[in-house]
Amino acid sequence: HAGGAQAVAESFRNLTATGAKPLAVTDCLNFGSPENSHVMGQFVGCTQGIGEACIALDMPVVSGNVSFYNETNGSAVQPTPAIGAVGLIDDLDRTAATALTTPGDRLVLIGETAGHLGASLYAREVHGTEAGAPPPMDLAAERRNGDFVRGLITTGSVTICHDISDGGLLVAVAEMALAGDLGATLNAPPLGAVAHGWLFGEDQARYVIAVDEAVAKAVTTKAQAAGVAAQIVGEVGGAALTVFGENPISLAALRAAHENWLPDYMAAE
Repeated sequence: HAGGAQAVAESFRNLTATGAKPLAVTDCLNFGSPENSHVMGQFVGCTQGIGEACIALDMPVVSGNVSFYNETNGSAVQPTPAIGAVGLIDDLDRTAATALTTPGDRLVLIGETAGHLGASLYAREVHGTEAGAPPPMDLAAERRNGDFVRGLITTGSVTICHDISDGGLLVAVAEMALAGDLGATLNAPPLGAVAHGWLFGEDQARYVIAVDEAVAKAVTTKAQAAGVAAQIVGEVGGAALTVFGENPISLAALRAAHENWLPDYMAAE
């Protein structure tokens, strides 16, 4: 159920982060044998989650397909709802991109962060487990936060934005830094927040924007009035990614880790 809703919500965020108004989705639903009651239950829950998210985010399903019997020797694939989405940009001069561009800009986190690590990339890659429930969905907050961010972009206040999904806040900021070949420093987490949850938690309905200091303060004030969580979490600059004042990770090292695996693997063959 949550997986279907999450897939739609991430597509909503992907479009919103560019300044586009989300319009509709198409789906490709991949499951094992529907003759297995467990698989059929997964399928029913997934379609219910997709439906709830599409209604809440005003993104009707206009096409799609279903692929059953994806299994080998009775072992089914993981339930896999793939969502494609389309949106509309009214003014090509009022859009946002991912790359950091300006030293001194502040990084502003939009949305609530509880540090949810269940079924996350952090849990899988660092701890070797896929245990735990996926992050809870608040579709009203998803809509509210997305509409707020899109409004900042379409009015020209924000030109740099990235949605947060797999890997959490730190992965989103790393991708922004690599895209612009410009470093960033993340501040210490709020009092009481657990560091690894703050950095890698996959709480939904979140974005990172990069704006100058004056705009950052104005955005946090405007967000508070709109009932949207927003806080300054870092600053742009340098040639490294620095987390809480710890040893910096150079962009060169980060890029090598991010981009070289496949070429190195092919070369080894």
